[in-house]
Amino acid sequence: MYPVIAALAIDCLDPARVAAFWQALLGGELRRNPSQDDVLYELRGGAIRLDFAGVSEGKQTVKNRLHLDLYVRPETKEQAIDTALELGASRADDIYDGPLWQVMRDPEGNEFCFVWGAEGSAEG
Repeated sequence: MYPVIAALAIDCLDPARVAAFWQALLGGELRRNPSQDDVLYELRGGAIRLDFAGVSEGKQTVKNRLHLDLYVRPETKEQAIDTALELGASRADDIYDGPLWQVMRDPEGNEFCFVWGAEGSAEG
């Protein structure tokens, strides 16, 4: 039997702010988790649960080794990027600046990508 992914944990200085960003971007139900000291918020209702853990150190200036790839339809990619920017994200063109996907950073600098086209489709 293989392990099952329970959640992807995101370390952050301000878990409430980062969790609210991801909920606004992805939808889902945001829950405060009073039973654990480190995981302060859980975002449920998507393809994977996201946990937001409070840490005392900020993001290092190196690229994340693990990040989310978020599929968007090619005709909605600019809308997705604009929405993320309005919510507090920023472009990460220093990592990749090309036509195949857009690298972004959440409000605390954690990278994620919007991907489009058949190869990135979660729909098959």
